[in-house]
Amino acid sequence: MSHILFIETATRVCSVGIANKEGMLSMKEDKSMQYSHSSLLTSFIEETMQTAGLGMSALDGVVVSMGPGSYTGLRIGVSAAKGLCYALDIPLIAINTLESLANTANTVLDGVDYFVPMIDARRMEVYSAIFDSNLHQVRETMAEIIDENSFAEVLEKGRVAFFGDGADKCKATLNHPNALFFDDIVPSVTGMLQPAWQKLSRKQFENLAYFEPYYLKDFVAGKPKVKGLH
Repeated sequence: MSHILFIETATRVCSVGIANKEGMLSMKEDKSMQYSHSSLLTSFIEETMQTAGLGMSALDGVVVSMGPGSYTGLRIGVSAAKGLCYALDIPLIAINTLESLANTANTVLDGVDYFVPMIDARRMEVYSAIFDSNLHQVRETMAEIIDENSFAEVLEKGRVAFFGDGADKCKATLNHPNALFFDDIVPSVTGMLQPAWQKLSRKQFENLAYFEPYYLKDFVAGKPKVKGLH
């Protein structure tokens, strides 16, 4: 049976898990929002594998959150994933962070017509996408500045759930009765399971030599750090 390692470091959350097709065997997460990926990721991988009772040679692939998200967080996660895949000669699978976040929300929310995962970018800007109640993506991933007219069309169609670390700062601006906000739904490897197994069955693997994270926007060196971008 295939054993897959999952890595999620696209935001402030550091999440690692090992799973087979029956579900998650072991998982380790830090939700302190301290951007401690560089110090935590390696130990999380080791602890997760030990708890599952597996050695690295048992891995059949690595799944990584590809972004959008934090420049440094994505770079750390993807570098670790690619290093393992090179060393073990196993495939790399990349999952859009907003897609996995929508999957996580779908497991805990009922009565929602649309899911809008949001990742903090800067000031009033977020990375977001829109998924319907069947998790079909109905609007592409975008970086956008939120104002009172944002998501007006979809808000008129039904109940819209906004979640992720970019949703909280939009509460005051998106003042609509159909707008629902959930600040406890954050990226996790649990949301990567379904899309990962689909890609694995189709052998939709990344090219290790050329794969790069989905930054969505270019990283600008030399600018002061702002909340949500590192």
